[in-house]
Amino acid sequence: MKVSKELLMALGVLCVTTGVANATNSIQAYAHPTLFGSQGHALVTTESDVIVGGRIYKPCHVKTIEGKQNVVVGRYAKQILGEMKSKMDAKRGALYDPKMPVLRSELAFLISEGLGLTKGDSTKYTDITDGYWAKAEIERALTADVMIGYPDSTFQPDKAITKAEVFCTFAKLMNLDSNESVPTLNGQTIKYVPEWAYKATNEVLASGLLGVLPNTDKVINDEYLSKEQVAYFISAMKKNFQIDISKGAIGCASKYEPVAVKIKLSERISARTSNVGDTFTAKTTQDVTLAGTTYPAGSTVKGKVTSVARPGVKKPGYIEVQFENITNGENCIDFPRHLSSAQVDVMKNPNIISRLLGAPFSMTGRVAGVAGRTISEGAEVIANGVEEYGGNWSDAFADTASLHPLKGLKSVGSSFITVGKGVYNLSKLAVSGTFGVLYEFYDECKYLIVPNTTNDSCLNPDEELTIIF
Repeated sequence: MKVSKELLMALGVLCVTTGVANATNSIQAYAHPTLFGSQGHALVTTESDVIVGGRIYKPCHVKTIEGKQNVVVGRYAKQILGEMKSKMDAKRGALYDPKMPVLRSELAFLISEGLGLTKGDSTKYTDITDGYWAKAEIERALTADVMIGYPDSTFQPDKAITKAEVFCTFAKLMNLDSNESVPTLNGQTIKYVPEWAYKATNEVLASGLLGVLPNTDKVINDEYLSKEQVAYFISAMKKNFQIDISKGAIGCASKYEPVAVKIKLSERISARTSNVGDTFTAKTTQDVTLAGTTYPAGSTVKGKVTSVARPGVKKPGYIEVQFENITNGENCIDFPRHLSSAQVDVMKNPNIISRLLGAPFSMTGRVAGVAGRTISEGAEVIANGVEEYGGNWSDAFADTASLHPLKGLKSVGSSFITVGKGVYNLSKLAVSGTFGVLYEFYDECKYLIVPNTTNDSCLNPDEELTIIF
């Protein structure tokens, strides 16, 4: 079911994902809204972003339903590129650039790790030494017959592999119909593809995956694909194809018909209140057949919250969820780790009675939380200032007594700076805390009166979703 453009825009920063979300950091930031950036304390998971000096350092990612599939593909691609870089030696890692042409060793790594190839025999190629960073991955790609070396008994792992050769390698992984006509993409002839690679390139084109790659113009016009583009292709193939390497890597990727599960949530999941690890349930609205078993409408779907970013000033926040399994009576099956997509078909606002009943508690809690964290942060500023001030005067007396009067005088000057910094930080915190209290009060009132303004960062009871995998 297609979702209207207006709905996609309204959903804004809501991102409903699955197992891929596990690769991202989870944030549960309770730092209050502030004019000066995130301050105060934060409740985080063990895999959350770094918190230094009460400030939360986290990446700024736009979370949207629109372009959702590219978000999923991009995350896995970046993850596998990061794993590849981390395995490289220091010198190679320092020169690493994902925009540069992919090397033969890197292609072997991306295919071996991306598809989960595990079997590898010792290579006979003379230029693959025991200490070479991608030796194991090259051996796996060679054993799977996905790649081969040169007649002179070399593999040439640090040689850039041409786009045509990459297409021929990818074609080995798929089993699609193709022809030997001149390959074209977006109405343009793909350059640097010799006749011997026409059929393989057209097979790759038939997969429909080249359109997902970054910089499509470079795919058409450049002689080489970048490391990033190859990683995106592997990621897109894993998401859009059935991968079965039980009989080897050749032809392991086959197209399959996606399965759609329509559900309605049984409870509200919100970036304002939900926490990482919270579980929820939903009910299917239509019959669906999975692994040969039919699950009738009304079957239970279970899931959990995997990532939360709290709403704040000009930051509507987002929430990510993972759908885990579907159950009906004795029948139960786990969903795949990677879902293709999830989209909201119908938006529902919580009724006025539920909003009125919940508002006094949530409003009191949020305002009290901001006030408490502001006071706590102020106490921390004072404590640190007193400690530093005492240290300044201690140094002043010690240096003077040690016949270093100039150093002692400098320490006296530092004590005045310490006092000034403390006054400044307390003033800034007072303004920020006051603003935070007012903002939380305003945000609660806005949700009470016009709840649709926060629906882009929550999923509501009876809201219907379509999960496609």
